[in-house]
Amino acid sequence: MDRKAALAVREARRVIRMEAEAVRALVGRVGPAFASAVETLRACKGSVVVTGIGKSGSIGRKIMATLASTGTPSFFLHAAEAQHGDLGMVTRDDAILAVSYSGETSELTALLPAFRRLGVPLISITGHPKSVLARQSDIVLNVHVAREACPMNLAPTASTTATLAMGDALAVALFKTRRFTPRDFAAIHPSGSLGRKLLTRVSDLMHTGAAVPKVRAGTLMREAIIEMTGKRLGFTAVIDAAGRTIGIVTDGDLRRNLQRSAGAARDFLNRPAGEICTRSPKTIQGDALATKALAIMEKNVITSLLVLDPRRRPVGCVHIHDILKAGIA
Repeated sequence: MDRKAALAVREARRVIRMEAEAVRALVGRVGPAFASAVETLRACKGSVVVTGIGKSGSIGRKIMATLASTGTPSFFLHAAEAQHGDLGMVTRDDAILAVSYSGETSELTALLPAFRRLGVPLISITGHPKSVLARQSDIVLNVHVAREACPMNLAPTASTTATLAMGDALAVALFKTRRFTPRDFAAIHPSGSLGRKLLTRVSDLMHTGAAVPKVRAGTLMREAIIEMTGKRLGFTAVIDAAGRTIGIVTDGDLRRNLQRSAGAARDFLNRPAGEICTRSPKTIQGDALATKALAIMEKNVITSLLVLDPRRRPVGCVHIHDILKAGIA
């Protein structure tokens, strides 16, 4: 490693160490004020309005996004734009979470009288508990840092990291007190990996109607093979006169029987599917999660599942490729 590279690594380690220490220092400050903030936000009937400007505003946007994605309705109010009409987004049912490390930002402090007129709870995240913002707040969360990681102690670095950590702590504490579940999380992240796993059902992916391979029990195997080949799912359901499933014939069954002597193979082709089929095959219902179907396939080393209705009639089939294509794995 040359001199410049060594200097870069040393500086990076110093910054990370300073920011980690800034976050660690918050642990001792989490107490009654934090608990009051969580209870205030939990009791909010409207939205949590996160506001700020500059670097604090950028951190505020991230805090807002984390709150929203963990079940706390929230939106971001730009402190400058609020003075030009956006303040109308705030209602008396909301709660304000104001983010400003200095607590003296003019665009933000100019909003304090309006917040007071609305009578909404005001929680501040600031590094200066005696600032204008802190004095006007109902609850103050102190994120003071001894020094920024910036060598000139100017650029917000350790302070923004500490602020973000405090915001994450708020969001997660609310998450826990609301008893937010993985299914709740999936409901507001329908396109995410977890959302797909927890919300996608077999019925969303299965082949239906004419695409479902099925033959009557009395159908000769030479005709059943044509059905299997045409539907290209590696098997066919075998049903009785009432349409109920009695078994399946798979590609594996074909290979095993056709590997016999020529005479035995010809006899196999002229036997009814009901004699050849595997009874009590692995099946699933349409309202089951796709993840359950995948687990059954992996456990039994199979690639398709027949989907049955409560009367054991085949209503669909799902292939492992359908599940993987949907991003569920």
